[in-house]
Amino acid sequence: MLLALDPRRGKPYCRNRFLQYGMAGAVLAEIELQGRLHEEYGRIRVLNPPAPQDTLLAQVLGSLPVADKGGRKGGVSAKRWIRRAGRHVEELCPDHLVGRSVLRRETRRFLGLVPYHRHPDARPDLSVAVQERFTAAAAAGFPDPRNRTLGALVSAIDLSNAVVQGGWRARSALRELVRGEWTAYAVRQNVRQDKADQGGGGGGGVTISDV
Repeated sequence: MLLALDPRRGKPYCRNRFLQYGMAGAVLAEIELQGRLHEEYGRIRVLNPPAPQDTLLAQVLGSLPVADKGGRKGGVSAKRWIRRAGRHVEELCPDHLVGRSVLRRETRRFLGLVPYHRHPDARPDLSVAVQERFTAAAAAGFPDPRNRTLGALVSAIDLSNAVVQGGWRARSALRELVRGEWTAYAVRQNVRQDKADQGGGGGGGVTISDV
């Protein structure tokens, strides 16, 4: 989320809906890295139900189906879960970061009527550090699983132009990562579906969620 938000204005560099998909995918990836989640053929299920200490991860984990004793049956489509839960997860994330004094919350009104929030940095040094770590990981070819997944998610939600240095070659390398990371692949499927629904360009009129 810190990579995706303009640190001064608190506005996403990508479309809000794409950020929702990306944050849902990122939380799933973190739960998997903790050994609590299994993905097979695009379906996900919980293998280790006890809640993590992190309250955000615990809330998301509680919404996922638990595997049977064999660990193979049941589950839910990763793509569908990300599409359905993305908005809720993306709302939880800034709450989590505001509570930790990482972001600030500013309330504004669309057309003077509908309230919406912006989340500028409360700790600019942290955003700079996150960007520097991401750039260093990209330069090293994303050698560890967490950074590799992060790079794939950045590409999947069309965030590359804003945060990736090194021109089209670097952005192309990130696109290749998406194929090998199931969370990012499911996110990209949803992004592509939205673009197709809007005529292929991802454009269209401004909605409240874009403000």
